[in-house]
Amino acid sequence: MSLYEKARQDSRREEQKDSKNNTLTREKKVKAQAEYTKEDKQVKRNIRADKQKYVEHLATTAEKASKEGNMKQLCQTTNKLAWKYNKSERPVRDKEGKTITEIQEQRKRWVEYSKNS
Repeated sequence: MSLYEKARQDSRREEQKDSKNNTLTREKKVKAQAEYTKEDKQVKRNIRADKQKYVEHLATTAEKASKEGNMKQLCQTTNKLAWKYNKSERPVRDKEGKTITEIQEQRKRWVEYSKNS
């Protein structure tokens, strides 16, 4: 499921929550509650799946760092796996203040920033 689809699903969930809260009759409220519950379960299921993928990615990164003998990356990854990390991962922004999400674009921005400093 793409990021766009997840955002659409989350917005549908919010719309259903609003309709559930704004209905006047009991029958419509029960129906709206059932729809919201169904959508809510799907969103939470997707969140759990994404978290599992993230943890698996961190585990493979830690294994790779261990094999290469890269202790710094191994310790950082282990701390992330233990949910104990101090280094905040702040988003990189372009000159207009928009968040840059692509890693290649972030690297280019850092190079540009360091040249201008």
